[in-house]
Amino acid sequence: MTNRTMTGLSIGRRTALALVLLSATSGLALAQQASLKFGLAMPLTGGQALYGNDQVKAAQWAVDEINKAGGINGKKFEMVVLDTQADPQVGIQAVNRMISVDKTPVFITAWSGVVKAVAPIANDNKIVELSVGANAPDIAKLGDYVYTTFPLADVDIRAVAAYSAKEMGKKKAAVLFINNETGIGSAEVYRDTFTKSGGQVVAYEAYDQKATDFTGPLLKIRASNPEIIHLQGLVSESPQVIAQARQLGITVPITSYSGIYNPKLIEQLGAAAEGVIATSLAPGVEDSPAVKTYVERWVKEVGRPPNGLPYTQYLYDSPYLVAAVFASLDKKGTPITGENFRKEMLTIKTFDLPLTGKVTFADDHTVNKPVYLVEVKGGKWTGKAVVNK
Repeated sequence: MTNRTMTGLSIGRRTALALVLLSATSGLALAQQASLKFGLAMPLTGGQALYGNDQVKAAQWAVDEINKAGGINGKKFEMVVLDTQADPQVGIQAVNRMISVDKTPVFITAWSGVVKAVAPIANDNKIVELSVGANAPDIAKLGDYVYTTFPLADVDIRAVAAYSAKEMGKKKAAVLFINNETGIGSAEVYRDTFTKSGGQVVAYEAYDQKATDFTGPLLKIRASNPEIIHLQGLVSESPQVIAQARQLGITVPITSYSGIYNPKLIEQLGAAAEGVIATSLAPGVEDSPAVKTYVERWVKEVGRPPNGLPYTQYLYDSPYLVAAVFASLDKKGTPITGENFRKEMLTIKTFDLPLTGKVTFADDHTVNKPVYLVEVKGGKWTGKAVVNK
C-alpha cells in the first residue's frame, strides 16, 4: 500500500513536471512565433572588421529603438548576426546557416564579393538579399531576390568622374583599382565617364588584393603625368596606397568612393590626407540635424565618430525598412516568407528612412541618391559639393 502510494505520488509529480515543461516549451514556441527575425551578415573579424562592427552596432541601435517603441505590431524584432570576414566563402557559410537554421526570410549583407557569392543562395531559396554598402555595378543583375538600398558605382563614381572633368577642369586622369569585385566594375565606370566628359585616362592600373607594396603601379601612374588620380580600393589598404603615392612625389588630387570617408584616413595619413576627395551617398552632419544627433551619440557612447559614416547610416536605416515590410505583412495576416517579403517590399516601393531619407526601388533593382563630395581640409572632412540631386 505504501509502495503504491509513493509510486502514485512519484508518477503524479513526474506528470506535473512534464506538464510544466510542456507549458514552458509551448510558451517559448509562442514567443518565438511572435518574434520577427532578419539576418545581418557582416565582417566581425578580419581586415574589414573595423568597419563591419560599426555597421552592426548602428543596425542594433535601430533594432533596439524599434523594440523600445513597441516592436512590430507588438511582436519582438530580432536581428541574427553572423560573421562573413568580408570573404565570399565565409559569407556563403553564414548565409546558408541563416536560411537553414535561423529561417530568416530576408538578410542584409555588404562587400561586393560577398554579395555576389551568396546571391545564388538567395535566389534558389527565394530569400531576399539586401545589399547595403556594396557598389559593384552588376549587383543589379544578380537575380530576382537580390536588391540594393545603396546606390551602385554608376551613381557616385559617375558623379565624381564627371565633376573632376567638368567642374575641376581636369583633362588627364589615372585610375588605380584593386583587382577584385569591388574595384574592377567601378574603375570601368570612372574610366568611361571621365572619357565621355571630355577627359583622357592616361593610366589604368590594377593591384592585387593581397598587395602591401603599390610602388609598381604608382610609378607607372607617375610616369603618365596625370592631373588627378581616382583610387578604387578597399578601406583597409587605401590609406597605405595614398601614403606611398605622396612618398613618390605624386601631389595631384586623389578621389575615391565612400570607403575612404572616415576619420581613420586622416589619423593614419596626417598631412598626406589633405586634398583627398571622397564621395558620400548620405547626408552629413552639416546637411541633416538627424545625422548630427546620430554622430553626437557615437561620440558620447563610443568616444569617436563611426568608421565609414555613410555606411553606418545605411545600416542604421535598414532595420527600419525591414520592419516596415514585416509590419505590413503582419497586419494583413500574410505569412512572412522571402517570397511574400519581396512582393510587399516592391508594393510599398518607397521608404522614408531616418538618416538617409527616401529610397525607391526601381524596376531594374537599383536606387538613386544625391552624391555628396567631401574633401580633407585643415585636417578634417568638409563638404565640397552636392551633385546628382
